[in-house]
Amino acid sequence: MNKIIVFIILLVSNLLSFSQDDDTPVIWNHDFEKISETEYDLTITGNIAEGWHVYSQYTAEGGSFPSEFTFEKEGVDYRLIGKTKESETITEYSDAFDLEETFFKKKAVFTQRIVLLKPEVGQVTVSLFYQVCKEVCIGEEIAFDFSLNGAPVESEKKNLDERSIRLGEALKLDLTNAERLTKVTEIDSTSGSGIWTIFGLGFLGGLIALLTPCVFPMIPLTVSFFTKQSQAKAKGITNAVLYGVFIVVIYGLLSLPFHLFDSVDSQILNTIATNVWLNLAFFILFLFFAFSFFGYYELTLPNSWANKMDAASARAGGVLGIFFMAVTLAIVSFSCTGPILGGLLGSTALAQGDVATNLSAGMVGFGTALALPFALFALFPAWLNSLPKSGGWMTTVKVILGFLELALAFKFLSNADLVGHWGLLKREVFLAIWIVLFLLMGAYLLGFFKFPHDGPKQSASRVRKGLGAVSIAFAVFLTLGMAKIVPLKLLSGLLPPDFYSLQEKENSCPLGIDCFKDFDTGVAHAKKLGKPILLDFTGWACSNCRDMEENVWSDTEVFPMIDNDYVLISLYVDDSAELPEEARFDFKYESGRVKSIETVGQKWGTFQTVNFGVASQPYYVLLSPDMNVLNSAIQKTDTNEYKNWLIQGLETYRSEAIQIRP
Repeated sequence: MNKIIVFIILLVSNLLSFSQDDDTPVIWNHDFEKISETEYDLTITGNIAEGWHVYSQYTAEGGSFPSEFTFEKEGVDYRLIGKTKESETITEYSDAFDLEETFFKKKAVFTQRIVLLKPEVGQVTVSLFYQVCKEVCIGEEIAFDFSLNGAPVESEKKNLDERSIRLGEALKLDLTNAERLTKVTEIDSTSGSGIWTIFGLGFLGGLIALLTPCVFPMIPLTVSFFTKQSQAKAKGITNAVLYGVFIVVIYGLLSLPFHLFDSVDSQILNTIATNVWLNLAFFILFLFFAFSFFGYYELTLPNSWANKMDAASARAGGVLGIFFMAVTLAIVSFSCTGPILGGLLGSTALAQGDVATNLSAGMVGFGTALALPFALFALFPAWLNSLPKSGGWMTTVKVILGFLELALAFKFLSNADLVGHWGLLKREVFLAIWIVLFLLMGAYLLGFFKFPHDGPKQSASRVRKGLGAVSIAFAVFLTLGMAKIVPLKLLSGLLPPDFYSLQEKENSCPLGIDCFKDFDTGVAHAKKLGKPILLDFTGWACSNCRDMEENVWSDTEVFPMIDNDYVLISLYVDDSAELPEEARFDFKYESGRVKSIETVGQKWGTFQTVNFGVASQPYYVLLSPDMNVLNSAIQKTDTNEYKNWLIQGLETYRSEAIQIRP
């Protein structure tokens, strides 16, 4: 278990610290040498960017993925002579996997000798799957065509078989009036407010971090250091403000890797947010964070990191020295800020949309709140006298955060359960767990039990009693919601959907609406009824989708339109159910990249990207049964705008007289 926890921490830490100098960490070339009339040496060379490395074919099992070659038509057109040879490798111990791994740096060269079995063979195709790593690892597959006779290679036939071509073409829609999709309307202008909401959440997280014992005592010490070190008061104030600016910059830079991910695959961020195993990893990680807040162990980064940054600050001096001081603060405060940053990362992933942009906004908000007191107290040092003294109240803050981390941990487990269709955390089970957690938090705040890092038992203060009462009241609210006495719309997106229940439901569609989860079947039904289509790109783990369904679709004017006037087609882009063997295929993008479509979610996610150029959910499109676009596409919005959008779509459908009679 310890190894798993260490690996998960390293994974998340690496994701936050990833910096890529080049969009292509490995540039591959291939060539061959004719040895005799029937023998050839095939050579594949990878030039690896600085700091990156590619794993050997023979790296230890149980660690990172080895390089693997597939020789097409081997044994039919040719046979291999011996094993594939490699250039010089490096072997080093991996802390994450507790074993020695073998890999290449700067350059990887693979050589394989073959002998032809047929004299007319003129082309040999070799596929390579490899993993390239820096602070983060990327798995790639690439094919090499060796033209032994100098004739042009036939890569199109290699990449796509007849079934893939047929199914890939069927994935593309022939839309009319497609320009309406991007029509500028008031509805489309809501994304900016979302970014500010995420910034606000990050800012709130930073304010909470200020109250923890890792950060709070640093404020008067650091401000005093700057104001007393400098002979001129103005110089001390400038240094303190600069220190705050660097804190904001450092936390903002931590979000850059996620912008780079989006250049690899337009759906990769959605995949990260909804991946079953990554959600399980976050569940374990947040459990680990929670119990560190409860005082069972201390979560810290290596002391050597802080020592190196502190030494660098002393050597550099000036502006650079202040920067290293800010880095030192980020490292030494990690035991308190790390879990909060993890929660911010998780909340951003749960929010869907443009994860990278949202995460940048959240991280900048977090850094701003963390930096603000250092600048303000430098400008107004007399305010330091009004700061409360450090004490047991900071431990209480950490315990409250621990319970919130536990609640969020079960949200990630719920995501995995929904996407994987396991049926473990139905809505009632999830609510019961949250009820117990908030009752326990209330009992702790009221002084009924202690954690290891708490001091001698004392009577609870009025603030603690008030917070305890709020926590217990929230547990009662959840209980009433589970009993259907009060609505739980305020928690839409956090809870599993209402139709995911222990009680048998008529269908697994939102609000009991008759929906179709296959596009072609839904279109056929719309043609039969002569109704327009509401195309809903959604996800099992999409929080904003649940919010729209439970707060907007449930409106007394919106619901009848969706239920009676439209045919609802809900396509779940994170559905992990595997497609039947005959329905799997390889899809080739215009860029030439080939993607394997093996699950329901991969099919509908690619369908959305190819036809509408977006990869975020919820995403709504109004279509006629013959693929005429009826209105602009929209995403998360309010009830009034959504209602008007549906009405406009119906009016367009009727005015253009495109109804299909049954």
